[in-house]
Amino acid sequence: MTSPPTITVASYNMRKAIGTDRRRNPQRVLDVLHEIDADVVALQEADKRFGGRASAVPHELIDEHGLYKPVQFGLRHRRTLERIPGGDRAEKLIKLKTRNIGWHGNALLVKRHIGVIDVCAIDLPTLEPRGAVMAELLIGDRAVRVIGMHLDLSGLWRRRQMRAILHAIAARVQKMPTVLMGDTNDWRDAAGCLKDLGPNYQVALTGPSFHSRKPVASLDRIIVHNDLTIEAAGVHVSAASKRASDHLPVWARIFV
Repeated sequence: MTSPPTITVASYNMRKAIGTDRRRNPQRVLDVLHEIDADVVALQEADKRFGGRASAVPHELIDEHGLYKPVQFGLRHRRTLERIPGGDRAEKLIKLKTRNIGWHGNALLVKRHIGVIDVCAIDLPTLEPRGAVMAELLIGDRAVRVIGMHLDLSGLWRRRQMRAILHAIAARVQKMPTVLMGDTNDWRDAAGCLKDLGPNYQVALTGPSFHSRKPVASLDRIIVHNDLTIEAAGVHVSAASKRASDHLPVWARIFV
C-alpha cells in the first residue's frame, strides 16, 4: 500500500534579517531556510519597517539561492516620499530600494515546482497597519491553501485578527485544506486567539521558539485543518538559527 505524499511547511519570524548579534545579514536567513528545506515557508518581518519597506532579503539574493520563489501578491505599501510633489523622482535619485516581498512584512516562499493558483492579501483589524497573506497552491495534484500571518501584541486585537482570517477563508469560493502559519504572539496554548479556531483545526506540537537563545515561549505556530494529517513537527535548532533571528523557525510535515 502506497503512503500518501507529504510536504514540509515552515514558519519563520526573521526579524528583518537582524540577528541576535544585532547585525543585518540576509544570507543567514537563507542559510537557515536551506537547512530546513521546507516546501512552503511563511516569513514574518520580511520587509524593512521604515523607508521604502523593501524586502529585508534582496530579491537578487533569493534568486541566487535558487531554492525558492516568492509568491507575488502584486501589492506595494504607500511610501512617505509619494506624499510630496516629485517624490517618485526623488526615490530614484537617492536610489531608495522599495521592492517588497509581501504584505505588511508577511511573505510566502515556495519551491519552484509548486504552482500558484490564486493569491490575496487580508487586511486585519488593528490600531497599526497589519495584514496576512493567502496563497492557494498546487502541490502535485493537490490544492492546498496557506496563510501567513503575524498577529498583534494585544490579546483583544489578536482574537479579532484570527476571526478576520477565518472569515476570509470561509469566504473563498473553492474549498481546500488550509494551513495557517505565523507568529501568533500568544503565549497560551489553548486560550486566546487559538480558542477561536474551533474544532476544525489542530495546532502542531512544534515546541517553544522564542527567544532563540533560550526558547521558553511557543509564539510561532503552525495550524492545520483536520482535512490534513500532521506526521511530525518541531523547532529547527542549529548554530545558524540561533544567530539569525530572535525567533527559531518551526516546521511540520503534513500528509496531503
